Amino acid sequence: MKFKDKVAFVTGAASGIGRATAVRLAAEGAQLYLVDIDEAGLATLSAEIAGQGGEVAAQRLDVADAGACREAIDAVVARFGRLDVLCNIAGIAAANHLSDVTDEQWQRMVNINLGGVFYLCQAAMPHLEKSSGNIVNMASSAGLVGQAYNVAYCATKGGVVMMTKAMAMEFASKGVRVNAICPGGIKTPLVSSFSIPEGADMNLFMRMVPLTGSMAEPETVADVVAFLAADSSSYITGVALPVDGGQVVG
Repeated sequence: MKFKDKVAFVTGAASGIGRATAVRLAAEGAQLYLVDIDEAGLATLSAEIAGQGGEVAAQRLDVADAGACREAIDAVVARFGRLDVLCNIAGIAAANHLSDVTDEQWQRMVNINLGGVFYLCQAAMPHLEKSSGNIVNMASSAGLVGQAYNVAYCATKGGVVMMTKAMAMEFASKGVRVNAICPGGIKTPLVSSFSIPEGADMNLFMRMVPLTGSMAEPETVADVVAFLAADSSSYITGVALPVDGGQVVG
């Protein structure tokens, strides 16, 4: 029960890595505040966790809305009295030729993948300073190496990596740890809906495939979230940890 008496805020909780993280932290005793744009998915997960004796609250949240992010952080502290762990997992992905990326697509990617992380970290930090808490941001292997047809996604996930490192430096002396995880191919709805642009060079595209030749389950990443968020990782901050089956190595 590594998270007994601790409060965790998890974005993107209705499916994929976010859902697996919520289940894992609940099993370790955390009190959970779950957010997503998928209200039905949130309701199902909340009922599942509550049915197993977990303490959970949930609300719809569009992480691209700065004001709503601040209100959600206020809500978790009002509900549970504290905040110990912020898990920024919500995100979107899309592959396009550079020439096909529209202004709207670019801005949406930036607002969700990068803006949402910034807004929540900024709002949560005063509370995390009080609890000596920590942040786990979900970046990507695309934030560590270039990937063809993924300009917008690489840009935002690379931004998450550097945002993580900057905050880790700024708040280390204040007792707040900030880390990032960089998944590769994971079996999530985000990946299953991923499509290859027409006319793409498959030799370039295949460089995104892990050396293992297979994708991992969301629970694999959730295990790493729990590892980094736990007090036993108190000497780890500022890392961008690949969980990618060797994709970055290759």
